[in-house]
Amino acid sequence: MASANRTSLSGNPARNVPVDGAVGTPSARSLTSSSPSSPSSPSTSRTVSIAERRARLGIRHHLSAKARGITAAALVDDLVALHATDPASVYLSVAARMEAVHPDDVADALYTERTLIRMLGMRRTMFVVPTGSASVVQHSSSDAVAARLRRALVKDLATVTDQPKITSDPATWLTQLDDAVLCLLRESGEATALELSRVEPRLRTQLTYAEGKAYGGPANITSRVLNLLSAEGRIVRGRPGGGWFGSQYKWSPIEKWLQDGVPILSADGARAELVRQWLARFGPGTMADIAWWTGWNLGDTRRAVAANDTIHVDLDGEVGVLLSSDIEPVAAPPPWVALLPALDPTPMGWSGRDWYISPDYRAALFDKTGNIGPTIWCDGRVVGGWGQRPDGTVVWRLLENIGTAATSAVEAEGARLTEWLDGVRVIPKFRTPLEKELSTEDAG
Repeated sequence: MASANRTSLSGNPARNVPVDGAVGTPSARSLTSSSPSSPSSPSTSRTVSIAERRARLGIRHHLSAKARGITAAALVDDLVALHATDPASVYLSVAARMEAVHPDDVADALYTERTLIRMLGMRRTMFVVPTGSASVVQHSSSDAVAARLRRALVKDLATVTDQPKITSDPATWLTQLDDAVLCLLRESGEATALELSRVEPRLRTQLTYAEGKAYGGPANITSRVLNLLSAEGRIVRGRPGGGWFGSQYKWSPIEKWLQDGVPILSADGARAELVRQWLARFGPGTMADIAWWTGWNLGDTRRAVAANDTIHVDLDGEVGVLLSSDIEPVAAPPPWVALLPALDPTPMGWSGRDWYISPDYRAALFDKTGNIGPTIWCDGRVVGGWGQRPDGTVVWRLLENIGTAATSAVEAEGARLTEWLDGVRVIPKFRTPLEKELSTEDAG
């Protein structure tokens, strides 16, 4: 039995800082400073209890019952988006929710059928989204990210004093380089960053970072240019080398996914649609949850919510938002457990997390900057974590007593995941205390 059932881990609880928080995102205090009983707060239509929120989470995120008869792309659509900062998490998030899926099925959706697309989107974070939703993500979130990236790169290029062709007009120089890179990709179909830099010498232009620091020094602008073009919706990360868990991507023009490029939407329309999608899958939530998940400012968040037909509900003393069409209560599903990977979309769905994860567990399950690691779920709440031994075996630990039946279900799910991984060992990009401890434990 690949378990390690000690129920505690030493250390101080980590602060409840959501991962990859966007600069300028309004604080929870500024968005939810009123309780439902406050004279200044909106009236609430009904109370949505913690138990009901957990029921909604389990059902709508395909955790209480694994999805059958749908594609990987349809599953991702049901979750709005998958976090893709850690490439393996995309595959593990799908595997946790589908009864029969192979890593090749997810890769085919990404790189052969191209029904999924990898984008730099909300909170300047990497996501995998349905290709049909690319325009919503692009114009609600990616456009603003791209504008900031371009301004920053133009500013830095102006400091390359030994190359007057750049410093005399860095914005024009960068535009010309962008067009040249795009032309190369359209001619070749795909290429790695290294291959592009060998053909286009301007990509090897160097900028100096953290001068005088041990970790500083010169670096090529290749990655910054390619990330910028990606954020602008002009190129896409294609199939990586090194297997499904690799991160050395080949780049392709957007037209390989969308023949006519990303469809145009107004920013306001795209933001309203993204909020509608989020509320349908993650609602109810507070305004702070929505602002954090999207990375938008207060004004954009409020306008996007107002553009939808919503009601206010009481969320254990906070004012929440729910689609008017989603007012009916949701009953609890049968008991369930799940093993979710690091940065899975479910634990990453809200900024306020006390209703599904105890503050006492954060020291074990989050890294120092607020990234969540692999977690064990039981009936809508986090109850432990998991990792892998060097031989690939999934090993887990509960942080509370969940009963004999649920513990047996965790054991079975761990065995299923070990078999699914088939000897592949996945090490999270952001390692957490419990995951690191489990991954070094002896099999005995």
